[in-house]
Amino acid sequence: MIVLAWIVGVAVVLAGLALGALALFTAWTARQVQKKMPPRGRFIEINGAPIHYLDEGSGPVILFVHGLGGQMYNFTHSLLARLRRDYRVVILDRPGSGYSMRPAGASATVDAQARTIARFVQALGLERPLIVGHSLGGAIALALALNHPEQVGGLALLAPVTHPPAHVPPPFQGLAIASPLVRQLVAWTLATPLSIKNRELALTALFGPQPVAADFPTRGGGLLNLRPQSFIGASRDLMAARETLDRMPPRYQSLTMPVGIIYGAGDRVLDPAAHTAALTANRPHTEVEWIDGAGHMILISSADRSAAFIVRMAQRVAEADGTRGSARESVEP
Repeated sequence: MIVLAWIVGVAVVLAGLALGALALFTAWTARQVQKKMPPRGRFIEINGAPIHYLDEGSGPVILFVHGLGGQMYNFTHSLLARLRRDYRVVILDRPGSGYSMRPAGASATVDAQARTIARFVQALGLERPLIVGHSLGGAIALALALNHPEQVGGLALLAPVTHPPAHVPPPFQGLAIASPLVRQLVAWTLATPLSIKNRELALTALFGPQPVAADFPTRGGGLLNLRPQSFIGASRDLMAARETLDRMPPRYQSLTMPVGIIYGAGDRVLDPAAHTAALTANRPHTEVEWIDGAGHMILISSADRSAAFIVRMAQRVAEADGTRGSARESVEP
């Protein structure tokens, strides 16, 4: 019994040392990443927490909402330079993502994030912008339009989530942790080294069948996902998503603003046909575009096509606003 107790004690000590070493490695990695990729925008307080955002260019406003595990660098990689000459481009880090904070007790549901973005739109005085949402950001853009239609001029959805997927996509399965305690433990021990080990598989799934952008870790913000707070925020987003997504599809028929959707036909993360159908079945006049041979990260790997789609949707918003303005004038005494 004494020998057994000694063995157990040694095992506990070794496990503690291993966990401590992993936590130190995680903290060191996070510091190095933040030195290399510091905040590049401004901060504004929304709901008592700082929201990090970029505001460049002039003209009609386009507001970008990134996907699960993403941040503003996803859009600054390729789309910002293509659009800021003719548009005012506003890109935010969603709560709990990038350099934006989310209070510990705050909800991470799609509805809650849409509510935060609605208050962000109000705070910046953005007048009915075109909302561009990628992946989970597409679902949040849809929730924003459903719940706060007066603040949305139109929707340009890039490979969006429109309904709850049957299964968690492979690149995000490691985020499916329901327990907050386990989530914190994994974030500070295993998440960073496993992300480094599996990065090629994850990136191939995200970009495939197109090649992975070689500069995605830096210009695209991929390195920021090595921080524990990024893992925690993305895990909370994933686990809270279904709560709202289940109720959204039947409401799509109520959307009156211009709505367009573009998908890579070879998307390996989401089912393009299923997510397009979930929207168009309830809103048949939605504009749909496909990119042959493209994957999930079309905002980077098919930036020209994505930018052209966004410009076309911005023009549709301008036309719709002009029609509304003419209608208002016609009824004025």
